[in-house]
Amino acid sequence: MSNIRVRFAPSPTGDLHIGGVRTALFNWLFARNKNGKFILRIEDTDEARSNEESVKVILDAMKWLRLGWDEGPGNELLKYAPYYQMKRKEQGIYQKYADELIAKGLAYPCYCTTEEVDAMRKKAQTNKLPPKYDGSCRNLTSDQRKQKEVDGMKAVIRFRMPVVGVTVLNDIIRGKVEFDNSLLDDFVIVKANGVPTYNFACVIDDYLMEITHVLRGDDHISNTPRQMQIYNAFGWKMPEFAHMAMILGPDGARLSKRHGHASVLEYRKEGYLQEALINYLALLGWSTEDSQQIFTAEEMMLRFSIDRCGVSPSTFDPAKLLWLNGEKIRSKTPEQIYDLFVDWLKYTNNERLVEGWDAGLLKKAMSLEHNKIKLLKDIPSLVDFFFTKEVDYREEAIDKVFLSDRSKESAKIVLTESISRLVNQQDFSAGALEQYARDLAAEKALKTGQVFHPIRVAISGRTQGPSLFHTMELMGKEKVVSRIGIAINKFFK
Repeated sequence: MSNIRVRFAPSPTGDLHIGGVRTALFNWLFARNKNGKFILRIEDTDEARSNEESVKVILDAMKWLRLGWDEGPGNELLKYAPYYQMKRKEQGIYQKYADELIAKGLAYPCYCTTEEVDAMRKKAQTNKLPPKYDGSCRNLTSDQRKQKEVDGMKAVIRFRMPVVGVTVLNDIIRGKVEFDNSLLDDFVIVKANGVPTYNFACVIDDYLMEITHVLRGDDHISNTPRQMQIYNAFGWKMPEFAHMAMILGPDGARLSKRHGHASVLEYRKEGYLQEALINYLALLGWSTEDSQQIFTAEEMMLRFSIDRCGVSPSTFDPAKLLWLNGEKIRSKTPEQIYDLFVDWLKYTNNERLVEGWDAGLLKKAMSLEHNKIKLLKDIPSLVDFFFTKEVDYREEAIDKVFLSDRSKESAKIVLTESISRLVNQQDFSAGALEQYARDLAAEKALKTGQVFHPIRVAISGRTQGPSLFHTMELMGKEKVVSRIGIAINKFFK
């Protein structure tokens, strides 16, 4: 076992979205590739927005995606627990380290109000300077601080950032990145209510949980110099950082819920396979030397490398995801597709869609449409005509095949001949039925389509579907003959 330890640390303030899943996936793949540990930590310090329902969504999504964590909620190791930041806050972990920084003179209480800080930033902008806190409380004497406390003023704790020089990040993906310290202000590490801020809490937790690599989206890169300075202040060894390029929507803007589903679980409801979504997200920012597109989870684990992650943004293409989902479905056996479909029905509470349907017939019907299924939710509409008591004739099918001047006469002949002949058809296999239809076309001097189409519409109500003769074989003689008779009475009497 290697000493590699990575973490995915979502904030439970809403649904788990595509960008978050990709971050989790890359961390999971890196850990599995290096035989390391993948940790799930819940960063719930945003008290106003964090909620238990969002935690449940995160855990449910991670389980569905099969991104199992070695440590985290439900699998806590005493050495590193707890894995919720507010629980860690209750244990006094963050305050302990904030007090240590104050004692070292590397942090200080700040009594400025939110309004005062906003005014400082606006003034700086007016003077064409970086909009930042001006350090008003940075050098208060102990007597001045005592007086402010006597006056009942509440304080946050700010980290004392260096005001000269540069902070240098050696990013695994981006290489050397420099940050001018003069542009960074003394940021808050503990709020007035004692709750730690993100930049402080994540450093403390990463250190105590012995995180070796921090893999995250490049929207966090601006936080990195602040976090690096906290590591420096404690004299701690830093983890290695890797910032993944952003994901864009088809319009070139940063991916957001307006480009599609806000929650990754919405893709599950739509009928996407877990493995298709994982496969597709792996391609957003990572590639192999041979540009392979379709992977199993095992292949991704074996081949994943941060070195193959690019710095250019990736574009989320819903059409490609849909294509990939279809490819994954086509790689399954009929039995596997059936099991996935049943799971989807249960998850979406849609069992009523197949209420009364024979399972054996359903499996066979799905097999006929195997190559057309792109989403699990497509299945009922593709095969429902096998199970309905009455044919749901689609208007465009009737207009095109039964009622148009070009086809109605031949359609009547085909159906009339078929109902009388099929009753006596002994061999109702697909091959024999196709031969029957071709013989009928030759006898009546019709094109094969003039025979095939009326029969298809009569028995299914639609112009497209699975192989006609396999459909007839599966449907059975009695139902085929009955439906052809109904069509004759309905449209040709």
